[in-house]
Amino acid sequence: MNEGFETLAIHAGQEADPQTGAVVPPIYAVSTYKQDGVGGLRSGYEYSRSANPTRTALEEAMAAVEGGVRGLAFASGLAAEDALLRAVCKPGDHVIIPNDAYGGTYRLFAKVNERWGLHYDPVALDDLSAVAAAITQKTKIVWVETPTNPLLGVSDIAALAELAHDCGALLVVDNTFASPYLQQPLALGADIVVHSTTKYVGGHSDVVGGALVAKDPELGERLAYHQNAMGAVAGPFDAWLTLRGLKTLAVRMDRHCDNAERVVDLLLAHPKVTSVLYPGLPEHPGHEVAAKQMKRFGGMVSFRVAGGEAEAVEICNRAKLFTLGESLGGVESLIEHPGRMTHASAAGSPLEVPGDLVRLSVGIETVDDLLADLTQALG
Repeated sequence: MNEGFETLAIHAGQEADPQTGAVVPPIYAVSTYKQDGVGGLRSGYEYSRSANPTRTALEEAMAAVEGGVRGLAFASGLAAEDALLRAVCKPGDHVIIPNDAYGGTYRLFAKVNERWGLHYDPVALDDLSAVAAAITQKTKIVWVETPTNPLLGVSDIAALAELAHDCGALLVVDNTFASPYLQQPLALGADIVVHSTTKYVGGHSDVVGGALVAKDPELGERLAYHQNAMGAVAGPFDAWLTLRGLKTLAVRMDRHCDNAERVVDLLLAHPKVTSVLYPGLPEHPGHEVAAKQMKRFGGMVSFRVAGGEAEAVEICNRAKLFTLGESLGGVESLIEHPGRMTHASAAGSPLEVPGDLVRLSVGIETVDDLLADLTQALG
């Protein structure tokens, strides 16, 4: 029986507790487990860095909704990324990353992993010839964000998977912006999906976490080994909060998309806005690809303003219902200036974002209230 997304999000890995009948997996706040004789582990649990039943429930649910064979939950999205890179790469290897990647991902490559001997090149991933030209014999990963943060660029997952696999590389897709509800990278040919579960999966701005989902069992085992060896695992309460968020992901994403589409309409008509970045717009350069590989176009919207950086900052400061803050994907709407906030680490690099850019994470509030707040913020 092929169960639907909503069913998997609510039930996968979350059977009723056999002892009490509790329909929600308990929070196993425990570090170690009694063994039935030396080496006699109950259900495979010995120490909670290696495995914890609450985390297992989340990992199984994430694997199910992404269509993978192995899910792994981490303390943050960047912890998941670091474990992945050390599991798959070694010093001297090469990775291709988007030329508009998330600032934290760029910082991980530029300030941490490059010192370890891992080389990388930022490339426009919507240009397949540029990707092919950048691949070397040492390329182990083509790293994709689609849509990207914060410029909402779109990459063709299936085409990039074919290109990567022809060269013996893995395709890794950061699916944070789209969420597994709107996009299924593994079904399109990706090998590994990365999430900051802090964002749409958790959905309530109350927990930090990350996840990896692998399509291949052997690769999943390799990632699991590094998860345990490196130790940046999700704690049981964090895993429980994230699992609770996952249950309502589908209904939340539908409202995020509804509200974002109305926000886009307002921005398009405003004289201070010079451009709106949203994959749902027919004029977006990645619209056709996004329409092919996404169910809808998401709740993230970026726009540029005529007054330059000073005006962009003032718009952020004038917003009231849109909370000025980093992160994204929560039920509440957020506004930020990427150049000075989430992407400040990319300043002066090839990934520097425009100063006149404002990024919105459109929440699930009453949409007319959001529109009124944006109207007054724009002035």
